[in-house]
Parts: sequence; C-alpha cells; structure tokens
Amino acid sequence: MYDQQQVFSDSLYVMVYGGSMVFALIACIYLLFRRSNAIAPEVTPPLRLRRWVAAFFAIMVMSHISWFVLVKYSLLFGNPLINLIVAAGLDCVVLIPFIMGMLLAMLQDRRRPLWPFVFASLPVAALFVVIAYRHDLVLVSWVQGYFMLITIVIFIYMAYAVRQYSLWLRHNYADLEHKEVWQSFLILAFCLIVLSFYVYSSSGMTYEYVLQTFDYLFVVILLWRVETLQALDNNDDNDDITEATGLEEVIVLHSSASQTTIPGNIGLLLEQYCEGGQLYLRKDITLSELSKAIGTNRYYLSLYFTRQDTTYNAYINGLRIQHFVRLYQEAVAADRSFTAQQLAQESGFRSYSTFATAFKQRMGQTVMKWMRNVEK
Repeated sequence: MYDQQQVFSDSLYVMVYGGSMVFALIACIYLLFRRSNAIAPEVTPPLRLRRWVAAFFAIMVMSHISWFVLVKYSLLFGNPLINLIVAAGLDCVVLIPFIMGMLLAMLQDRRRPLWPFVFASLPVAALFVVIAYRHDLVLVSWVQGYFMLITIVIFIYMAYAVRQYSLWLRHNYADLEHKEVWQSFLILAFCLIVLSFYVYSSSGMTYEYVLQTFDYLFVVILLWRVETLQALDNNDDNDDITEATGLEEVIVLHSSASQTTIPGNIGLLLEQYCEGGQLYLRKDITLSELSKAIGTNRYYLSLYFTRQDTTYNAYINGLRIQHFVRLYQEAVAADRSFTAQQLAQESGFRSYSTFATAFKQRMGQTVMKWMRNVEK
C-alpha cells in the first residue's frame, strides 16, 4: 500500500491540496451568500440546487480536512491503516447521497425521493467498519464491486429521470433556453468518472495530483451549472385537477385521451386568444399561463394537445415560425433590410439558437437554406 503520509510530505502537493479546499470553500460561501449570478446575471437559478451544491462544496472542504488530520497526523486512531480506512469510508458514505441530491435538484419537474440513495450508502459504511475492525483489505474489492453496482443503478435511474424531465419540459414550456437536459448527463458523466477514478485507481503521486485536478474541475463545472440553469415556476397548485408529471403525465394523458371529456371549445379558445391575440409572441409563456389566459386548466389543455398528436412546445413554436415566415415575406415584399435574428426575436423566440432548432424541426431545413430557396 502506498504511504499516504508521504503524500503530504510533498510541499507542492500540499499547496495544490490546500488550494482545492480553499477554492471549494470560496465557492460554498459564494453560493450561500451571493444572491445574483456572476456568470449569467440574467438567469435566476433554482434555490434548491444552489443549496445542494453549496452543501456538496462544504462536504469537499470537510473531506480535505479529515484526510489531512487523519492521514497526515494519524489523529483519532493510532493505526495509520485504520485512519486511512476511516477517511475513505467517510468519503464514500457521503458521496452517493450528496451527488444524487445535486443531480435530482437539476430536474425541476417534481421532487424525487433521496432516501433510497441514503440507504444505498449504508452497506459501504458497514463494509468499512468490518475492514477497520479486522484490518483485512481483502474486503476492499467488495467495496469496489458494490460501487460499480451503484454506479450502474444511478446511471440507469438518472437516464430515466432526465427522460421524464425532457418530456415534461416539452409539454409545459415553449422556450427551453437554460432548461436543456443534456447538461445533466454531462454532470452525471463527470460525477461517475471522478467516483470511478477515486474508487478504482491505484495510489501514487500521479493519482493524487489527478484527483486534485478533478476537484478543481468539479467546482468549476458545478458553479457553471448552477449559474446557467433557469429556475422554473412549477407552482400549479391552483389547477382544478392534480396532475402527474414528466413521462408519467404523458402516459396518463395518452391512456385517458379517449376516456376523459374535455371542453369542446378549447380549439376555438386557442384560435381566439392564443393565435388571434398573438399570445405566442410572449417570451417564456408556459402551459399554465396559456391555460389561464384562455379560461381552462392545465390538465385539459395538455390533454387537448395530446389528442392533436402534438406537444405544447411544438404548438407554440409552430405559431412563432408561421409568424416568422409572414414577417420575412412582408420584409422581402417591402424591400426592407432585416436579419433572421431580428425576425426571430419579433416572432417570440428568446434566442436565435432556440429558433434555429425549432425551425429545422418543423421545416426540415435550416433557416438560411430555406431563405435561399425562397429567394430562388
């Protein structure tokens, strides 16, 4: 076994180690006490995510302190091996719940239970207690195997949860800026890489330096995710019917589409208020806001779109693209100068990237290619 006390004899490593601890501490204080964003000032991040990430940074700081105290000075226990096992065990026990807490806080469709992952970390604690008591490192392979199992379960669960979240967004929001789901997979992948490296890699100075590099990157990536994720207003308690969410909502809507009676005038109300009144030009208009504007509830409006074999996202952005086409034709006919970005903004899109994606999905070609074809 590599002598962990020797690691802290390297002055350069101690500086890197202390720097990552201070970096995490500053990030924790920043998230707890700064109310506005430095990276994306226009974004209001979810408070729950901000607190979870701040708590994770605090755990990182305490982990650094515990390793330094237990391993460097062999405090608490006289046996360096037991100190090493206790420090590693504490890390492993708290890593699973806090990483999952952060990942689940990124998904704003509903609150998902964290207790299964807390219980999942208990066998790790039990194994480390046995290892410390018996001084038997053979059981370390059991810990590694268990972590591999938990890693696979977490990845499958998060893939399913992110899929739920993606469907929920498309059934409730037209603008998906700062609400994209692929970043959650990026954070998940990075967490699993760091966790796997921590558990399965061999010891050595190179390993220690790489691990500290991961700590710096972890802080930067999590800060970026917090600062760029827009908080969503998911308070629909006043709706007449309590709804399911995400993939469950879609399943309920499809299964009840032929059984539930909905008001027959929803289509006319949409034509009158949303299309005629051009409500679709309002940036970030949600399904709940539109349902209230036309005098119905969110459940019936969702069910209406399901029966039309479409989603709220597709409906609103379809109207916006039609508006863009009209503006384009009028500008060309009047020989006015314009840009596609300008017309997209006037059509209700918050950003050109969202518009370009929606346009290609609906029209089957890029904006520039479509404009060139029209000109020909």
